[in-house]
Amino acid sequence: MKKTIIGTFIIVLSITSCKNKEVEEKIIITYQSELSQTDRDEIINTFMATKDAWNEGNLEEFMKGYNQSDDIAFVGASGPTYGYEATLKRYINVYPNLEAMGKLDFEVLKLYKIDTRTAIMIGKFYLTRTIGDQQGYYTLVWQKIDDNWKIISDHSSGGPVE
Repeated sequence: MKKTIIGTFIIVLSITSCKNKEVEEKIIITYQSELSQTDRDEIINTFMATKDAWNEGNLEEFMKGYNQSDDIAFVGASGPTYGYEATLKRYINVYPNLEAMGKLDFEVLKLYKIDTRTAIMIGKFYLTRTIGDQQGYYTLVWQKIDDNWKIISDHSSGGPVE
């Protein structure tokens, strides 16, 4: 009886190990998948429109790149902010005028799809301001919602340029 239980446990463990390996391989393959050129262009165009709006001092227009939902998340140095309105309010409080906003520029380091309607963008931002330049890195999760690519999660961190 003991040998049967041990044998069954080893078989279950082996099956579980195989399944996990298959799942890991699938995740890695999916993780490295390329976006279509159309999806890539749509994401980049939306992203550049957010930059243009920022540089014009228009935070409401800048936020059009984000999904207008209570489900979005922004994570910065002071912790997470949840929801579209709360994220907009956070931006308005932190960047109340053109002097605080400065001029924004981005460098996209990596853009890849996770599944048919989700993509990850990793990059670097540069903020040139008279009150002190800042730079840092970001990770954006994009999702295709109603045929439009929108940011659903933004994790940005940075600080003064030394």
